[in-house]
Amino acid sequence: MNIETLRNEALSLCAQERAQLAEQLLVSLDGLSEEETEQWWFQEAARRAAEIDQGLVQRVPADEVRREALALLK
Repeated sequence: MNIETLRNEALSLCAQERAQLAEQLLVSLDGLSEEETEQWWFQEAARRAAEIDQGLVQRVPADEVRREALALLK
């Protein structure tokens, strides 16, 4: 089964089942070693940098993100 098929099946679950699955998946990441976690974050940072370089996403100034986050919390 590929990731796309798995994703589609997971998204077809009811909200409670999706929440349970999400929790189980997140807990499974707790067992990663520090080196594995560091490597994973390095790959994620590289992926995001490539998206910026390719013009697929745009950066948002930190003060704007903070302002929007605070507005959502009100």
